[in-house]
Amino acid sequence: MAGPLLETKLHVPRLRRGLVARPRLSERLSRGAERALTLVSASAGFGKTTLLAEWVAAAASEGRSTAWLSLDQRDNDPALFWRYLVAALQTAAPRVDSGAISLLQSPQAPTEAVVGTLLNDLSAVSNDVVLVLDDYHLLEAREVQDGMAYLLEHLPPQIHLVIAGRADPALPVARLRARGELVEIRAADLRFTPDEAAAYLNEVMGLALTAPDVAALEGRTEGWIAALQMAALSMQGRDDVAGFIAGFAGDDRYIVDYLAEEVLDRQPEPVKNFLLQTSILDRLTGPLCDAVTGQDGGKVRLAALERGNLFLVPLDDHRQWYRYHQLFADVLHAHLLDERPEDVPELHRRASAWYGQNGHSSEAIRHALVAKDFERAAELVELEIPALRRNRQDATLRRWLEALPEELIKVRPVLSMGYAGALMVRGEVVGVEAHLQDAERWLDTTTSSSQGSAVPSAEMIVVDVSELPRIPATIEMYRSALALKRGDLPGTARHAKRAIDLAAEEDHLTRAGAAGLMGLAFWGSGDLEAGHRAYAECMAGLWRAGHIADTFGCAIALADIRIAQGRLGDALLTYERALRLASEDGRSPLRGTADMYVGMSELHLERDDLPAATRSLQQSKELGEHKGLPQNPYRWRVAMARLREAEGDLDGAFDLLNEAERLYVSDFFPNVRPIPAMKARARLAQGRLGEALGWAREQDLSVEDDLSYLREFEHITLARVLLAQHIAEREARFLDEATRLLERLLKAAEAGARTGSLIEVLALQALANQGRGDIPAALASLQSALTLAEPEGYVRIFVDGGQPMASLLRAAAKQGIARNYVHRLQAAINKTEGTAPVKQDLIEPLSERELDVLRLLGTDLDGPDIARELVVSVNTMRTHTKNIYAKLGVSNRRAAVRRAQELDLMSRTRDR
Repeated sequence: MAGPLLETKLHVPRLRRGLVARPRLSERLSRGAERALTLVSASAGFGKTTLLAEWVAAAASEGRSTAWLSLDQRDNDPALFWRYLVAALQTAAPRVDSGAISLLQSPQAPTEAVVGTLLNDLSAVSNDVVLVLDDYHLLEAREVQDGMAYLLEHLPPQIHLVIAGRADPALPVARLRARGELVEIRAADLRFTPDEAAAYLNEVMGLALTAPDVAALEGRTEGWIAALQMAALSMQGRDDVAGFIAGFAGDDRYIVDYLAEEVLDRQPEPVKNFLLQTSILDRLTGPLCDAVTGQDGGKVRLAALERGNLFLVPLDDHRQWYRYHQLFADVLHAHLLDERPEDVPELHRRASAWYGQNGHSSEAIRHALVAKDFERAAELVELEIPALRRNRQDATLRRWLEALPEELIKVRPVLSMGYAGALMVRGEVVGVEAHLQDAERWLDTTTSSSQGSAVPSAEMIVVDVSELPRIPATIEMYRSALALKRGDLPGTARHAKRAIDLAAEEDHLTRAGAAGLMGLAFWGSGDLEAGHRAYAECMAGLWRAGHIADTFGCAIALADIRIAQGRLGDALLTYERALRLASEDGRSPLRGTADMYVGMSELHLERDDLPAATRSLQQSKELGEHKGLPQNPYRWRVAMARLREAEGDLDGAFDLLNEAERLYVSDFFPNVRPIPAMKARARLAQGRLGEALGWAREQDLSVEDDLSYLREFEHITLARVLLAQHIAEREARFLDEATRLLERLLKAAEAGARTGSLIEVLALQALANQGRGDIPAALASLQSALTLAEPEGYVRIFVDGGQPMASLLRAAAKQGIARNYVHRLQAAINKTEGTAPVKQDLIEPLSERELDVLRLLGTDLDGPDIARELVVSVNTMRTHTKNIYAKLGVSNRRAAVRRAQELDLMSRTRDR
């Protein structure tokens, strides 16, 4: 739903009076509270919800923190599901932040980033918390299931999950079972034992049955609780109880149908009518029942049904909302369809009208769709589109639109645009143009009012008239985005310009979006200055529209462009200015703030200010991923990988790049520094030339390729690989190929005013000339690089050249080239080269990252805590641990620490 969350979904169902005590199951649930997952799985009518509600009530009295969430079909919308899940957790752990929800406000936010943010919050919870998810079988969306699997795999030890449903969930149940992290309660466990059946029938229902009668009923129903309950209701007031018991037989489904009909037929006609008419409702409250039945007294009727144990479940403490037991509701609805099918559409229309009048738009739309009142449903959906967009419930919008007849959408341009937007936000392009054309064909038929605003034509249907004037510009903006998806950069710019021309002056959001797309087109084609101007306009427009957090995305683009131009100082000012503007008027940190610190860290690192780079990354981490844009988890790990490499931890850097690659989410920004190319550079630093050559083959890179800005980083990396291959194999052809490629890259970078690339290419040219023994040419290239780099404070780009660059810098110093700057670079290289690996008395030494893990194995941190400390996944940490055990010749953590102490590795890891 687009509006407030339903609090009744977070309430533990109230317990009925006179429940049968089931200590054997309660004890098993309590044991499960020490494991990661408890699974309660059985078909309908086995008392799953009642059992859990009773256990949760007892747990609360014992001081255990519990949270409850009743699921329904609408929770297949990922945004809605995670909003509810966080809200449920906050009832038991108020300190759980809504950061994950903030992240959901970003289009295409990766599920792992959302769940990762939530996991970080849960890790900080000091007490044990049990989260119960009831009716889990209703979750069918793959994105939701994958997110839950990720949550469960990384669940902190103090958080315990209880799942109840009619089928096993799409979760790693077998793996948890093998680890001893799973407790299961299934149909065989939930069935009433003979003693429990006797207690229920005689003590709770007051039937005074004989032992043979109880045994017959228990045997016939096989302890199925719903069937026993219906049988008990049918027997109340009967004289011939034994005859009734002998009168039904068959499988479970037939038993329920038979008994439900018995219960229904014994009700007075007004009660029976009420039950049948209200069976269309998922939730019941007095005024809603009055609207649906056309009768007064719904509240009183519901209270009477509850007192009569007629399968009514209270949903809140105030007895305002109820629901029927699902089995009973199914039978009631089947009777309604069989006996009064002509009444069903009208009942749904009445429900839709009540929900609409009372602000429950989602339910109003659902009932209108079931009633096949598509005209009303279309009107409601159109009015709801802005709220759905704000809450990023695009999956819900798409589901509703897919339920409407195509011909109905075609005559509603606002709905057509909503459909196109719902597709685009999920990265889908198929069908978008058709919906744009459906909206566009009405544009020529609109007339203008005396005030100049657009007025719908007679055939066109528009409910939200305020959206009509925005359609022409929005169409062009979407077409610009489609062109960008196709790689048609001229088309992207052309449509973006049309959007700006068509948008009203006060439509800041559309104008900003179009300017951003135009900036992307210029940026992707290598026209950096034009891209910067367009993005500056986008940022200003977003600011005027009040979308302050979105300006951070613009700041990243503007800074990245300045970095490509070699203007590190301007890039740093861009980040600092964005932070300053966003914090005006005492605002709390906005989403995107964390990204500013990540960007600043990379600039500090290039200038070899490792402490400042570390502080910036720490500030970003403390803010949390929920204060970042969707790419924040990826960008943070890339920045940290570069920092680890600068510190000499090459294995740690490579691990972080692997993590970054897994978390990468494509967006509209040009991917000018792809992760595989970064990993190839990391492999070169590790001396693993073969794997770097493998990358070049996989990417089908060649020195004869046509050069473009989008692949410039990859081709520069290829040049690095060729230079390394020349050193390793001493074949001149590799040096010749590198030289030829660098010459072409130099001309391309000069033509595009990409000074950042130009400095790197010149530095590599210097190394290539050094390799062929032409020191004067090498120094000439180096001097050109130094001249461009010194004003902006570049350091690491030279330090990465290692000892060959150190040799050239010594020659430059002797000739007095940029004396002060060269001395600074020499000091940086000497400092880096002084970082020596720990000497180890092992056949196969431990890697730098394995030494880090070993050090933490000697602390009180558990596996997940170690992974968080090292900023890697739990699986990566486990792989390192296995390698450590194998190299040390041990089989457990205590033995590994003892062996490391014998080899004096623990003290030396602390000294690193």
